[in-house]
Amino acid sequence: MELDVNIEGRSLAIPLEDPFRIDLDETVKKIDSFASSGGTTTDGLDIRGLIPLMIKGIAGCERGCPADAKGVVSAGYAKFELQYIEGGILSAKALTADGKTLHLKMFPDF
Repeated sequence: MELDVNIEGRSLAIPLEDPFRIDLDETVKKIDSFASSGGTTTDGLDIRGLIPLMIKGIAGCERGCPADAKGVVSAGYAKFELQYIEGGILSAKALTADGKTLHLKMFPDF
């Protein structure tokens, strides 16, 4: 799996080698550092809670990936606008405290 982080046109790809044993602290730290390098923060956005939800929505697609992903989208999450994109991709958008757009896309491994 891969997580693409985009803030105002700047992008960072984070490979998730084993989504069922993700180092969530390290992943969130990379996102926070990336945001900071672009002059913003992720304060007030629950990225730590969002990432496992996105993984659950697209991992193990043998159970019907689009249905799981669409279920995650319809349930929603905090301040994020969620969207299912054909091919099993989940997208999450939110505004940072200073009004910049944070866009996360999670891509499956198939």
